[in-house]
Amino acid sequence: MLVKFTNTSGMSVTMYEKDAKPLILNMGTSGTIPSAIRPEDLPQALETLQKALKQAQPTPEANEDEEEKGVSPNARAYPLIELIKQSIKDNKAVMWEYSDGVL
Repeated sequence: MLVKFTNTSGMSVTMYEKDAKPLILNMGTSGTIPSAIRPEDLPQALETLQKALKQAQPTPEANEDEEEKGVSPNARAYPLIELIKQSIKDNKAVMWEYSDGVL
């Protein structure tokens, strides 16, 4: 299942639910899909998400011993972080819902 994040400025980011759900939870929300974050709550949600991603980063020693495991959580979160930052600038809410469309 796909999850589509949008704001009323027309920006959108779509990702698989398995990748979106942890990001939604790491923003300090209940994890409910569909849902939204009001403009006044976005700065706190962004800060909470960035802290969670920073804590999840592997240590350099762990990186040397493990094989490449694909796309990092930070890379997956980047488009959503940019959408949130733009939404803060525009004073717009961020919403997410299931999407039946293509990426």
